[in-house]
Amino acid sequence: MSEAGQSRQFSQLDVFTDTPLRGNPLAVVHDADGLSDAQMAAFARWTNLSETTFLLPPTQPGADYRVRIFTPGGELPFAGHPTLGSCHAWLRAGGQPRQATEVVQQCALGLVSIRRDGTRLAFAAPPSKRSEVDAGLLSEVLQALALPADELVAAQWLDNGPRWLGLQTRSAARLLALTPDHARLKPLAKAGLIAPQPAGTDTTFEVRAFAAAIGVNEDPVTGSLNASLAQWLMDSGAAPASYVVSQGTAMGRMGRVYLQREGETVWVGGDVAGCIEGQVRL
Repeated sequence: MSEAGQSRQFSQLDVFTDTPLRGNPLAVVHDADGLSDAQMAAFARWTNLSETTFLLPPTQPGADYRVRIFTPGGELPFAGHPTLGSCHAWLRAGGQPRQATEVVQQCALGLVSIRRDGTRLAFAAPPSKRSEVDAGLLSEVLQALALPADELVAAQWLDNGPRWLGLQTRSAARLLALTPDHARLKPLAKAGLIAPQPAGTDTTFEVRAFAAAIGVNEDPVTGSLNASLAQWLMDSGAAPASYVVSQGTAMGRMGRVYLQREGETVWVGGDVAGCIEGQVRL
């Protein structure tokens, strides 16, 4: 990156919230043609956000735009909050989808449908592969999380592009009190934990996502994880067909993720708040 670089439109947004500074921030570089993989990765490391995205013309039939998604540690084939945030930024910049009520995003995972329901966007959760967890690894993860084994209800590997170790736990209060050993957790797994909220709370579940493995100790609000968790728990009967998650509470955020199953599709929705509009030289 140098001052000789091209000036490109830049947006920074807060996703899964309608209030700036209370969700999960996302950096978006528009018109990213001509940037190399190394330049994209370097800029993502520089923003030091959980994800930075780059908008490009589509190369697959049916797609409205293409996105590449980078964490400080590398590229992802798919992620949830970058999907909603990138779509919001693309629309705000004048993007015109082929269909008035749906946008089709191309990413490394394939095509993702995003529907427009008033001001809120929701993406169709991609298929999630599930597999059993080795008991020895699970024990190490629980120790790194400082989570007593009797707090665990169920565990499953969840993979919809990003791979998470999904952990269903008993108590939202206990979940919020966790102080993991991130250095110990880093070589083991990205861990996503979900626990039921007590009656009278405005959300059904609390979620936390620990991802030191990709350079993010805790992700404020995580769309891909919530998509896989919803598919898993709805299939097992542990979650209703429609519910709201709070995430980021332990970090002083107020993220809200709206999950709804319609037929075989789980829709993952959230608000997006604009924070910064400008130019970046890359």
